[in-house]
Formats: sequence, structure tokens, C-alpha cells
Amino acid sequence: MMEPNRDFQDNKAKPDIHNSGKAFLPVCFFVFLLYLKPMRSLSNVFLLILLFGGCPSWGAEPPTTILILGDSLTAGYGLENPGEAYPHRLQELLSQRHPTIPTRVIPAGLSGETTAGGLRRINWVLRAPRDWPENTPFALDIFIIALGGNDGLRGIDISDTRKNLKTTIDKVLAKYPQVQVVVAGMEMPVNMGEDYRDAFRESFKLIAEETDAVLIPFLLKGVGGYPELMQADQIHPNPDGHRKMAELVYEYLLPMIKG
Repeated sequence: MMEPNRDFQDNKAKPDIHNSGKAFLPVCFFVFLLYLKPMRSLSNVFLLILLFGGCPSWGAEPPTTILILGDSLTAGYGLENPGEAYPHRLQELLSQRHPTIPTRVIPAGLSGETTAGGLRRINWVLRAPRDWPENTPFALDIFIIALGGNDGLRGIDISDTRKNLKTTIDKVLAKYPQVQVVVAGMEMPVNMGEDYRDAFRESFKLIAEETDAVLIPFLLKGVGGYPELMQADQIHPNPDGHRKMAELVYEYLLPMIKG
């Protein structure tokens, strides 16, 4: 199971590095001038390394940050290599096809997760990951919510699923008002009954309309129901299935990527 690599830190009151850096650069340059003279000791060389190690690289644009809150599909359940899950494949596509546009895909998948579970951990998930550069403000550009499948399989009341999804999205928008939200819908198997399947499918459309989000009607489109793209349980995709999922998500994200 792939867990998000996160040991969050508080990102409040972070400096505006693009402005503060302009004032700091002359200081670094002055230090450099002082050390143009020949070094007389190893300690001076070491000090110079320390000084310039602390001079920030200002002016670099932060990446377009994409957070995926999901369940076992996002976590890469059943894969020998979690790096083959669709969030990682999506990162590869973005990096390969848009090398001049920095992007960062943050997977927050948890096997067995329901919409209620996602709601409980959303505040934790929204913080900057532990490997985020210290002097770079963290902001979320795109939020993909890929939950609901386990709700349906457990027969959870659809109104509760909708409420949880809506509340989760509202929390994200409250913290990052400019974030673009993507709702990844799911389908239920035929044995759940036609009425339930229709209502379940419609719930994602309604949530997307209520929150002004982009809707991916079925995250497993072209994957679910194709044995060659599924693991033996016929529930979770194999590596080829995850590649196809990544391509699907990529097509929906393409208009949102910074150019």
C-alpha cells in the first residue's frame, strides 16, 4: 500500500521569498567579494561553503501542485511497485510532456478509505509535505478527490457520501480558495441494482455542479471490466491499467496546467 510521503509542518506565516530574496542577494554578493582574496585556511573555505549554502535560489517558480485524495486505487493496492500507481504515472506524463512546467503530484491514497475517512484526515493532508523546500511557500493548485467507491460497495447511504464529499471540498476551498477541484467519479457493479447504480453515478455529477468542479465521470473508464488491465480480484488495476488511468486524468488536467 502506498502511503503519502508526508510528515507535515505548519506552513503559516511563511516569508514572501520573491521579495525578501531581493534584499538578501546583495548580502551574499558582498560576502563573495570578501572572499575573493586567497584563502589562508581550510576553515575559511568551510565558512564560505556554509555562507553560500545559506544563500537562497530566488526567483524560481513553485511547481503546480496536484493533491490526489483517494482510496486503494490511488494507493496502488496490490502492485509490487507502488511507483506504478496512477499518481506516479501522472507525474511522469507531466514531467515528460511538459518539461518546462514544474509540477508536483502528491498522492494521498489509503486502502479501504471511505468519504467519511477522507473528511476526517483532510486537514492533515492539506499541509505541506515534509520534503517541501523550506523557503518555498506551499500552495495547492489542483485538488482531485477520488473517493466514494468503498462507500458504494458497503451500501452507505448516497446522501451521506454526497455530504462527506461536499464538506471535504468546502474545507479545501476554505484553505485554498483558488484551487481547481476535480471530482473523480466511480461506477458500481451490476449486482448493486440499477436504481442504486444510477443514483450513485449521478451523485458525483451533482457534487461537481455544486462545487464548480471538473468531473471525471468514471476514474476506471476503459480499465474496469477489462480483465487484461485488472489484477486477479478484478477490482484493482494492474500496472497497465494504472497507466491508462494516468492518461485519463492527464487529459482532464491538461487545460489547468500552468503554461
